[in-house]
Amino acid sequence: MNVAIAARRASFWAATLLCLALPAVASASSKPPFERTEAREACTSYEKLRQPFFGETHLHTSFSFDAYVYSVRNDPNAAYAFAKGAPVKLPAASAMGGRPQARTARLTRPLDFAAVTDHSELFGAMQLCTRSTRGTPIRSAFECRQMITGQITPGKFNPDAVVGEWALNSLLRPDEAGQLQPLCSRPGVDCNRSAVSIWKAVQDAAEAYYDRSSDCTFTTFVAYEYTAQPQYANLHRNVIFRNDKVIASPISNVTTNGPHPTVLWEKLRQHCLEGTPGCDVLTIPHNANVSGGLMFPDPANADEARERAFFEPLTEIIQHKGASECRWDRLSGTGVQTTDEQCTFEQLLTDTLNPSGPDVPIDDFPTRNFVRNVLKDGLALAPKYEGTNPFKYGLIGSTDSHNGDPGNTVESSFQGHAGTKDAPVAPLIDHIRTAPGGLAVVWAEENSRDSIFAAMRRKEAYGTSGTRPVVRFFGGWDYEVKGRPLCRQRDQIEVAYAQGVPMGADLPPRTKNGKPRFLVSAMRDPDSASLQRIQMVKGWVDASGQTHERVMDVAGSPTARPSGVDSRTCKPLPGGFNGLCTVWEDRNFDPKQPAFYYARVLENPTCRWSTMQCKAAGVDPFAKPKLCQQQARAANAKAQAKGEIAAGETPFDNCCLTENNDPFMERTIQERAWTSPIWYTPVSTP
Repeated sequence: MNVAIAARRASFWAATLLCLALPAVASASSKPPFERTEAREACTSYEKLRQPFFGETHLHTSFSFDAYVYSVRNDPNAAYAFAKGAPVKLPAASAMGGRPQARTARLTRPLDFAAVTDHSELFGAMQLCTRSTRGTPIRSAFECRQMITGQITPGKFNPDAVVGEWALNSLLRPDEAGQLQPLCSRPGVDCNRSAVSIWKAVQDAAEAYYDRSSDCTFTTFVAYEYTAQPQYANLHRNVIFRNDKVIASPISNVTTNGPHPTVLWEKLRQHCLEGTPGCDVLTIPHNANVSGGLMFPDPANADEARERAFFEPLTEIIQHKGASECRWDRLSGTGVQTTDEQCTFEQLLTDTLNPSGPDVPIDDFPTRNFVRNVLKDGLALAPKYEGTNPFKYGLIGSTDSHNGDPGNTVESSFQGHAGTKDAPVAPLIDHIRTAPGGLAVVWAEENSRDSIFAAMRRKEAYGTSGTRPVVRFFGGWDYEVKGRPLCRQRDQIEVAYAQGVPMGADLPPRTKNGKPRFLVSAMRDPDSASLQRIQMVKGWVDASGQTHERVMDVAGSPTARPSGVDSRTCKPLPGGFNGLCTVWEDRNFDPKQPAFYYARVLENPTCRWSTMQCKAAGVDPFAKPKLCQQQARAANAKAQAKGEIAAGETPFDNCCLTENNDPFMERTIQERAWTSPIWYTPVSTP
């Protein structure tokens, strides 16, 4: 590890442990609370009361067709090296067929863990077209030439058209007419066999970069993405295996004969849990915000509800295609079952992945495109499924980058996530509603596969919008709120575990006539803005079966230490908090009503990536509208003269979208973190 990075990490964690008042902990020689399923050295760094690990569980490389077509050439090996601090090359806007790779990306802070999740549906074709021996007949096939060159018409680089030919046929939308995998239909072509070859390469890369030494500096997971999108409705899942005991080949949308997540779970149970000794797996849905309301349907029966609850402990709350927590339209003053004004954060205009789909009015948006509504509906549905809540999801974030650059989430250095599709600057500004995405954080004893997987399974995890605040969240009935508050105790975490439960769990049995109390603490990311406040989000179901929500500020304040940005330089202004901690009691608690609680941590405002990129291009989003529009016209003309955009294209007009004229676009944003919920279920009485 780079010495400077190591020193900065040591200083950072020293401050973190002091802030969170962690006591001394047991060594790794004691029996861990998780099962060890692999042979490896014991980790020197082992924390009985757990430590935070920052990672990525959704990342694409050149093994994914839609990355390769956009000239990305970073494979899983390059991606894992990037996660550990090495640079990668990204294609320039003028790249054709992968060259030149003119841009460079590098993390200033390495990740602790990562999973490469390439699209499994075209693994066979990717192997044949991009990894088979040069000069073989198959590489000269029409479909392979499309893939390699990004051309539909010879000499004309048009990767959008190629992706349309490959990805948007019946392979991913089986309800549509069209030939299934044209390349694989050729005589003598065995895509299934080729898919096994690339699956082996995925496993080899994960093994090569997994640190099995006692240093435990970096953990990888063997993984892939199940990519199904009927009528462009996103039903994608990332499939994460616990260890190196995995299935012989991925169970894809082709294997399940269409977009059937229930069949995916059935086959994972058959081929992994029951068919491969030592195999364990979970699936993580993502981008509910563009699922057309189909990601979280009512289960058919109690068995299906239990299977969903088992296989899917987590869901992504944010990635580069938007946030999925909730939705509020600031211009109309209405929301999708919410009045939470923080729900303007990183919203797209459509409700599916259809690139030419219409903007969907707020009143027509599917309610279950948003995780908070799904969590509420889960409470209401539990009695129908013999007490099983089918939507009992913990929360994480990730990027979904297609550049092979896991965890590349810093706003000020964002270069896009889709190769030449958003190569700076004009194409990137053309996709202004996308964002760097988020990070997955788990509280685990050590940086190993077993420990981190166990944390994901029990949902002791949270998501961030890309920064690295350290957040803890516990619930119980007996936490001290008077006398010596728990936040001031050096053994606060030990007490929190002993008297309650962490994020992702169910509240323990109620004591006497108590009301639930929650310990929540957060420490700022030293490389980001200071903290503004912590909010508690509560959802519940009343006696009539109606769902409700409430959002409350519980620590910090937007006015106590106000802050903002210098509109000329985008530098943050003083203000805010380095750390926040509180014990909050739900005084409106009704023991007859099932409920969930999660914490949302808000940082002070900072400039969004688009604001910084627009300023660098000579368009100031903070300028008066007329001046901004003049600057945008000049930037468009300059980009056209340089050949970056075609005549009539006006991407820099996007720079003038602001809070005053757009329901969701913001010049400054508040980076944030979302903890997994803690649930309360009323005790049944005979």
